[in-house]
Amino acid sequence: MADILMISGKVKYTITLDPSTWIFDDRRIDLTTYFTKGEEEKDTLAEYTKAVSKHWDREIMEGAVFPPTLKTEKKFEKEKVLTGTFGMLFKPFLENAEPEETATALVIMTDDGETELPIEEAYEVILKFSDNGKPLTSTGPVHVYYGDGSNQKNPIKNVRGFLVK
Repeated sequence: MADILMISGKVKYTITLDPSTWIFDDRRIDLTTYFTKGEEEKDTLAEYTKAVSKHWDREIMEGAVFPPTLKTEKKFEKEKVLTGTFGMLFKPFLENAEPEETATALVIMTDDGETELPIEEAYEVILKFSDNGKPLTSTGPVHVYYGDGSNQKNPIKNVRGFLVK
């Protein structure tokens, strides 16, 4: 129960977060590359076109059968999940909680005290939940990184909950 986090306070809905399940979530982000390459704007049409091109090229080169390389790609993806360092954007959780219009700040409650952020900056927060494939048990369940990565060397640890003020 200690690994469960809550978003409460000046919100329409109190949200319960369980970081131990996020490894299965497709929204997870790879923190080994996230701050170095920056957040890229996604062009869905361009992504779709590239995916279709790749598939078309594969069919032309290898035929319309499922080549054995698909199995190795799946194995690589599974290996990446088991050994990667991942985080989640805090924005969707905060949006689902629906902060009141009078809300001005997010308080991150930890074992060591409290850290207060303006609500606008809170939408950019990233919650690290996995380090080299392992959950953050001793200093977790999550580490909090600012959206700009300015506290990358010294993230907020031992988080116990979030309070919208």
